[in-house]
Amino acid sequence: MISIRPGTRADIPQAFDLVTELAVYELAADQVSNTAEQMADDGFGANPLFGLIIAEDSDTQKIVGIALYYFRYSTWKGKRLYLEDIIVTETFRGYGVGKLLLDATIEMAHETHCTGMMWQVLDWNKPAIGFYQQFGTRFDDGWTNCHLDF
Repeated sequence: MISIRPGTRADIPQAFDLVTELAVYELAADQVSNTAEQMADDGFGANPLFGLIIAEDSDTQKIVGIALYYFRYSTWKGKRLYLEDIIVTETFRGYGVGKLLLDATIEMAHETHCTGMMWQVLDWNKPAIGFYQQFGTRFDDGWTNCHLDF
């Protein structure tokens, strides 16, 4: 059985393991410069930058998935919840964990009076695209991601 709950600072080491697993899956492990320590400070310090939702295997008490989100502001739409990542460990994919996490994130957006949610998905990640389509997700055309790294 899977339980869904808010994340805590103590969850960060296992959550960061999932971040690393995702980076390997996306063929980008060499691009991870964050650390578990930095993530703990950023999420659970004096001014938290993100929220964390945990999916935990009730039998083992092991974290099997996370949803990491933060709030952004749109001049056109107002307060929006930005879903940075849903990550489900490979052995638990296909069992509804991602749906539980996305449902909890949608609920968080409603509870915090957001006008909607947004996120990104890689165009080659067909399983994720299919998953999001089940929710009636609208996919944008014509936008290019921009980055300025320091």
